[in-house]
Amino acid sequence: MPDQLPASADWSVRAIAAANRVKNRANRTASARARKLGWTVAALGYPGYAAQGRARVLGRLLLAPAGTDPNARRDIPGWRRLLTLEQPFGEIDVSVGSLRVRARADESGLIDVTVPVELPPGPGSALLHVEGRPPVPAPVHVASPEVDRGIVCDIDDTVWITGIRHPLGAAWRTFAGNGSTRRPVDGMSALLSRLVQSAPYEPVVYLSNGPWNMAGPITAFLERHGFPPGALLLTDWGISTRAWFRSGRAHKREQLERLAQEHPGVRWVLVGDDGEHDPDIYRDFAQAHPGQVAAIALRTVAPIGTAPPETEERVGRIPVVRAGDGRALAEQLDRLGALTLRQATGQAPAGSAGA
Repeated sequence: MPDQLPASADWSVRAIAAANRVKNRANRTASARARKLGWTVAALGYPGYAAQGRARVLGRLLLAPAGTDPNARRDIPGWRRLLTLEQPFGEIDVSVGSLRVRARADESGLIDVTVPVELPPGPGSALLHVEGRPPVPAPVHVASPEVDRGIVCDIDDTVWITGIRHPLGAAWRTFAGNGSTRRPVDGMSALLSRLVQSAPYEPVVYLSNGPWNMAGPITAFLERHGFPPGALLLTDWGISTRAWFRSGRAHKREQLERLAQEHPGVRWVLVGDDGEHDPDIYRDFAQAHPGQVAAIALRTVAPIGTAPPETEERVGRIPVVRAGDGRALAEQLDRLGALTLRQATGQAPAGSAGA
């Protein structure tokens, strides 16, 4: 006989499925009412990236009052950003350069389409075409084909202060605050800016478990505080067909694996914090792809009133440094020579002339 699930597991699967049906039914009811009020499909554009002749375009479909632009919303409280009415499985035209393709949103209204197109290095843009509305730009950060280093950086407690180890405070900052009320982590923008000074148009990716609803405030915050521009890879909260909550670990692991495949000649500096799972995720990725990691820098989220320790270790030959802010992390990387890629690894990147 085939193995059977324990009764508790079977109940959990059925409960998740039932809750997902209730959520979908509520969304359909709300969408029908919104359409009766004249709301129509609109698009949001999120920052994507391009390399190796392929552009990854990101966005979202939702319902909004006719004549309004949901991209124009400013720093409103986080809880209001979570009150959106997504358009699941909607179709949209996406144009990049001279190509125009048809894309289909997922069950959360998210657009994630890869377009085979050659783009010049630097800041670029795709257009999301929704019938009855002006085209919506979606930034595309195009990496130079000659670069051999890039940055993957977490957001919560790495770029801005969230206090994830203190759930009530973290929830307040997320739901009641906005991008202008957030405080940056000291020295982190300077660290990331130094890391991309060695060559033009190095890939920068901000990888977080935060919801896509916060993409606007995050982008504005990064620009306001002098962080290098880059793509956003966020996730979506709420019930899925398989779980009560989407797995943040799985999201980060999947995106790192995809980046490794799409940027085969790049060695990444992985920047995060030790408040959640970044140390384990980055270590596992470095062990699986030692030729594609230059260094790991982790901000230590110390208890209030205590001094964060500074440590240095290695995963194989890859340096791992920990400190309380970006300034201290930069000093450690400087001592190890890890702000210069070839000094840090002792070898040229895979796919480069020296390999």
